[in-house]
Amino acid sequence: MADSSFDIVSKVDHQEAENALNQARKEVEQRYDFKGTGASVEWSGESILIKANTEERAKAVLDVFQTKLIKRGISLKSLETGDPFASGKEYRIVSELKDGISSENAKKIGKIIRDEGPKGVKSQIQGDELRVQSKNRDDLQAVIALLKGSGLDVDLQFINYR
Repeated sequence: MADSSFDIVSKVDHQEAENALNQARKEVEQRYDFKGTGASVEWSGESILIKANTEERAKAVLDVFQTKLIKRGISLKSLETGDPFASGKEYRIVSELKDGISSENAKKIGKIIRDEGPKGVKSQIQGDELRVQSKNRDDLQAVIALLKGSGLDVDLQFINYR
């Protein structure tokens, strides 16, 4: 019998992220407490740029955007946010959506599987994802449960379970 396997990936649905950004932008434009503050949230290339006239307003806009991401089913673990910085008369926050598992995090996940996972489970890094294989499907289920409970700072999805 062939080995069972699944892939561990970290992907962001960019259409959902776009929808969350548009919802946040509309809310910021309409909310009374943001009127006249120059508050905005928009794409800047691959990153998200948040602007406001004070640091607190910029953080409030970021909070609105994070709320919209959560409602759209995107984990905040995949949002990398910088600190607010002054740029002229306004404050800016630059955020990025992380896609893929970095080689450093892939090694951490592989180590967790080797050290704490069931015996006979093999993992191998394939670009920005990991393939986990075992003869026993129950062992694969145990690995999924182990990784969900491990508290990694990466949003993981488990795909191609066969």
